[in-house]
Amino acid sequence: MNIIIFGPPGAGKGTQAKFLVKRLNSFQISTGDMLRKEIEKNTDIGKKIINNMNEGKFVDDEIVNKLLEYIIFNPQKKNKLIFDGYPRTINQAKNLDKLLNKSDQKINHIFFLNVNKNSIIKRIEKRKILEKRTDDNEDTILKRYDTYMEVTKPVLDYYSKNENFHEIDGSIEIDRISQKIEEILKV
Repeated sequence: MNIIIFGPPGAGKGTQAKFLVKRLNSFQISTGDMLRKEIEKNTDIGKKIINNMNEGKFVDDEIVNKLLEYIIFNPQKKNKLIFDGYPRTINQAKNLDKLLNKSDQKINHIFFLNVNKNSIIKRIEKRKILEKRTDDNEDTILKRYDTYMEVTKPVLDYYSKNENFHEIDGSIEIDRISQKIEEILKV
């Protein structure tokens, strides 16, 4: 089963993805984690990523698409992918469709964790303390939230027409979100 989890920064995508990985014996595809690894390695790609993130922008589609391609074609991960915050643009959505079609896969469920800006700020403050994430400062998060809502709206519109699109109130307790997802998946 392949699943996409959408939501603004701090919505709990990673938490729910980790839950589903354990529950479904799947693989979390977190573009954020992939990008942070490139930054840690201090590669040329990592340097481009830092520039984009510091400006509150999303990372170029070409970079993300290339990093993602080898994962989708890994036979051990076939139909066991939990996409955490990807795709973020129409270009990425179309690229994902193309890659999945080429690898004889599809998206089974799409979850949108809808959370307002005030809830996000509270969560980010907590996450900053607990996880010591360097990309978590309020100004950057607010820029990323606004960018997310602006850039991702067309992607949500693209997927919301599908019968397997599910919007969940992302401001409720984590366990309740997980429970709602389980009920939809019937697992």
